[in-house]
Amino acid sequence: MKIHALLPAILATLIVLPGCGEKGKGSGTTLELQNVSYDPTREFYEEVNAIFAKKWESEGKGKITITQSHGGSGKQARAVIDGQPADVVTLALSLDIDMISKESGLLPEDWQAKFPNNSSPYTSTIVFVVRKGNPKGIKDWGDLVKDGTQVITPNPKTGGAPRWAYLAGWAWAEKQNGGDQAAAKDFISKLYKNVPVLDSGARGSTTTFAQRSIGDVLISWENEAHLIEKEFPGQTEIVYPSLSILAEPPVAVVEKTTEKKGTTAAAKAYLDFLYTPEGQDLAGKHFYRPRDPQAAAKYAATFPKIELVTIDHFGGWPKAQQTHFADGGIFDQIYAK
Repeated sequence: MKIHALLPAILATLIVLPGCGEKGKGSGTTLELQNVSYDPTREFYEEVNAIFAKKWESEGKGKITITQSHGGSGKQARAVIDGQPADVVTLALSLDIDMISKESGLLPEDWQAKFPNNSSPYTSTIVFVVRKGNPKGIKDWGDLVKDGTQVITPNPKTGGAPRWAYLAGWAWAEKQNGGDQAAAKDFISKLYKNVPVLDSGARGSTTTFAQRSIGDVLISWENEAHLIEKEFPGQTEIVYPSLSILAEPPVAVVEKTTEKKGTTAAAKAYLDFLYTPEGQDLAGKHFYRPRDPQAAAKYAATFPKIELVTIDHFGGWPKAQQTHFADGGIFDQIYAK
């Protein structure tokens, strides 16, 4: 699906994909699953859903309908807490699923132990997208705070990608300044002074940069950067900074919901599929970094090796959230100025 066909992405969207599944068991029944996901996974899960549904039906398990809901990761988590009937959540960071667990009790605290690799079937990172020819000469994070450079990035209060991006920039500034936190805060403050538009999620920022032609550089999910290149050939380039962050988007079954709907087995099978060779190959095809060594080797040329910090550098997500993104945290402090 083309990016320009998904422009109203600031709000969560619902995509219905007919397929196969069951409400109970047997060839005459239909099962409905809802996948509540973050912004840039639309195209990936459209293909995953179609293939999984066909596989499910071929195994004699009946028919299934899978719906997708997309938006900023934090907003999506809040929607589930407030009653959106997700069978599975596939969000941008573990903190958002932790929040669902803590505030709603819809899934257990140990949800991250239910699937391999801390329930993250693939990884990603944060890169820059610039205009063709890179007229501003942007090569690294330091170039984003130069006078006259417009930076497009979403609001880290509502999206997962912008929180990964913010922390990647912070880590770079720390490294440049011998770990000096005040210098890192000053860098982040200057960066956001160069942001003319704060969209609520990653796809909204893609629209702002690629479709509306606002900004000199987009701080982007790696997979989204490649989608922009496909959608707008010859108009953009991807720039890899000297340091970024290892993003691990997690997945989980919303167990209390699936127990009520009778969809637990199907929901688990759906997420298990992401770890299969076929699922891992689809991840690579859609520009996510596969965990499976064979799929990773197949797509190695797509993913340059760069230095990556992890969320552990910030003491884990709960600490990072409290320090940087909670009400009154560092982002609020710098953005208010």
